[in-house]
Amino acid sequence: MAFKIVAYGVEPYEEHLYNELNTYGYQLTLINDLLTADNGDLAEGADAVLLFVNCLADRNNLKKFSDFGIKYVFTRTAGFNHIDLQAAADYGIKVARVPAYSPNAIAELAVSLGMSLSRHTTYTTNRTAQLNFKVTETMFSKEIRKSTVGIVGTGHIGCVEAELYKGLGAKLLGYDIFQSDFAKKLVEFKELDELLAESDIVSLHLPYFPGKNENFVNDEFINKMKDGAILINTARGELVDEAAVIKAIKSGKLGGFGADVLTDESRFFGKDFSDGSEFPDATIKELLELYPKVQITPHVAAMTTEAVANMIATSFENFNEVLTSGTLKNEVKLPDPTEKVK
Repeated sequence: MAFKIVAYGVEPYEEHLYNELNTYGYQLTLINDLLTADNGDLAEGADAVLLFVNCLADRNNLKKFSDFGIKYVFTRTAGFNHIDLQAAADYGIKVARVPAYSPNAIAELAVSLGMSLSRHTTYTTNRTAQLNFKVTETMFSKEIRKSTVGIVGTGHIGCVEAELYKGLGAKLLGYDIFQSDFAKKLVEFKELDELLAESDIVSLHLPYFPGKNENFVNDEFINKMKDGAILINTARGELVDEAAVIKAIKSGKLGGFGADVLTDESRFFGKDFSDGSEFPDATIKELLELYPKVQITPHVAAMTTEAVANMIATSFENFNEVLTSGTLKNEVKLPDPTEKVK
């Protein structure tokens, strides 16, 4: 009998990739909606669950999956903060991830946001869309080849972004606790305060550790940045205090903010509030109202054909590996169980 996988958060335009890449003959149930508090029952009868970012893999859902006999809850993302790892450990559920699907996809969006804000292209095209072709002072900008870009977090994605900016002639600075030999060929490593003081664009590529680095970017961080600099976040929303960004944009301390992620974004990403329905976060709404100095995309950095295909293929390989060998190289380490689950 075929191994049954329920995949949540699958967009209709992605479904063909799941079928084309299903070389192991899994029985797939593809659900367009993300996993929420209300649709965990759809996994009943499955052997495994495959999640996407912003799925609610909390204790309640993981207990439900355990009761269904599900032992594998994998995510097709690099991040896994949407999964309650303690609950997974308590219920004996294995968790795996996709550590690298396409660093180019995320890096390209980070550069696109940085370039758009640096060259004020959105501001300008908004005016011409209204048939206003007058040139204003805002349209003048510094060339990237004369700019300094600071990469905070020089892993796979950060290094690809550095390569892209290097091709444009920018000066590259980097900050990371671990300074790889490869990264050293691309960036000049600096202490964080030095990087912030010298960079025209600061781009974040840090992992998010709940309870440890929330609001890594706060008032103090921004005040150390160069006046008029641009901040880009394509990592995790929880790393940035959006209220501090609002204050800095309004004062002119920040020249722009571009992000593909926001704090607690599952409340609004994937939903449409354009009909005037109440938006669930006043701070985020105020941030969005600062467009075009603030440019937000709804967690779409990995929405490229190459990235999605890699996510799916690696996820299928994860399942095959654990089923055929019992090993799991992409397994997420779980804490020790704190209680015996009955």
